[in-house]
Amino acid sequence: MAEFDVDQMLARFAERAQAVRDRPMPPVEGDARKGFIKQAETDLIDFSLVANSSWELEDGYLVLRVPLA
Repeated sequence: MAEFDVDQMLARFAERAQAVRDRPMPPVEGDARKGFIKQAETDLIDFSLVANSSWELEDGYLVLRVPLA
């Protein structure tokens, strides 16, 4: 099994958040456009929360501390 690097994982989430920010709007209209925008907003929130978390190991568990403020 490959070694797991939490900092690299968090960096990948930061890259995903940036990719969502940089993602161009596809040529869609109406409900499809609204759905695309809603999904992009959700993705950005999810990826950003994980990317900005701190972490520690507690009793063999990876614990992410996600700042909500």
